[in-house]
Amino acid sequence: MAKLYFHYSTMNAGKSTILLQASHNYIERGMQTYLLTARFDNRAGEGRIASRIGIGEPADTFETGEDLFAKIKTRLAVGPCACVFIDEAQFLEQDQVWQLARVVDDLGVPVMCYGLRVDFQGALFPGSAALLALADEMREARTICHCGKKATMVVRQDDAGNVLREGAQVQIGGNETYVSLCRRHWREAMGENVTSLPRAKSA
Repeated sequence: MAKLYFHYSTMNAGKSTILLQASHNYIERGMQTYLLTARFDNRAGEGRIASRIGIGEPADTFETGEDLFAKIKTRLAVGPCACVFIDEAQFLEQDQVWQLARVVDDLGVPVMCYGLRVDFQGALFPGSAALLALADEMREARTICHCGKKATMVVRQDDAGNVLREGAQVQIGGNETYVSLCRRHWREAMGENVTSLPRAKSA
């Protein structure tokens, strides 16, 4: 049974690596996949999904206002497709997430979306909010803060490494721009007064 999946995380958790590996698993078994990524995220080149560890694959692109149900239906008319993979899913619009749900429900094709859950200010991206509401299954890809705890937040930095507290929700960047942190250290980085954790009592 086809499902809509949302694989979410903070920055640098290996989402693109997981996506490319999952697509490869289908191809290795003789099945075709359809890869999509946001057109304006061209860090790896337009129409390409690439991982920090050096692997990548060509992909089709989506942009604001595009009908993804129609786009995927057109792709299916060319030949069979076992699964659709969406990278940078946080940049989807709410209507586009509903279109992906229709792909699953009406066309019977599974759709796997990979993206960030929250922005640098701790707010949900619209596409991620819609996926959290509509996805049949959700899976978290984990990475860690410098303290060793699970990172769930991200801060944005300027060229000098200073943490930015204001700005547009969308700004394309990688390790030089974003740092993943646990919630406590994100609060600290954003200027909140965080009290020290109590020390364990000696036996």
